Amino acid sequence: MIIDKTKHLLYISILIIIFFNIPIFVSIGENNRNFTITSPAFKNGQEIPIKYTCEGKNISPPIKWFNIPKETNSLALIVEDPDAPAGIWVHWIIYNIPPNINGLTEQAGDLKSKLPKSADYGINSWKNLGYDGPCPPSNRHRYIFRLYALDKTLKNLKTPTKSELKTKMKGHIISVAKLIGTYERKKSK
Repeated sequence: MIIDKTKHLLYISILIIIFFNIPIFVSIGENNRNFTITSPAFKNGQEIPIKYTCEGKNISPPIKWFNIPKETNSLALIVEDPDAPAGIWVHWIIYNIPPNINGLTEQAGDLKSKLPKSADYGINSWKNLGYDGPCPPSNRHRYIFRLYALDKTLKNLKTPTKSELKTKMKGHIISVAKLIGTYERKKSK
């Protein structure tokens, strides 16, 4: 009886994944469970300091990562706001980050800053290259920093949108690390 219920739950789960087109990320290697992304500027789940928002200097926060899977050939970072009224709003895209570095310095999202060799920017929802910080129109929003470990370097992308980047990454994601910050505007518009 218990085995039948377990099989039934497994079949339902598979159907839900297929029906809703939920992506499944398969981890390869031993250290993927420990693949993490952090920021010295804010803790996971905490507020992003005003300095890194539209009400401050609007510069990107410093980002650090640890325990990159050994199969990694490049990294990609996508920062987005899932709470935006118009739908998911992309704030920052960097791809082809070499796996031999362990983070990005503060202000790495500024086009005048020097990106690691081989890394490049994608286009955010403002149609800009580089970083545009949190600037929610109302209420507190979440900002999700997703760092993708990829088994290849992505070629011929130039300045991709999130959709174009995710299409190129499909089938090449080894692991994903996630950091969430929040922000609510201090001044009214």
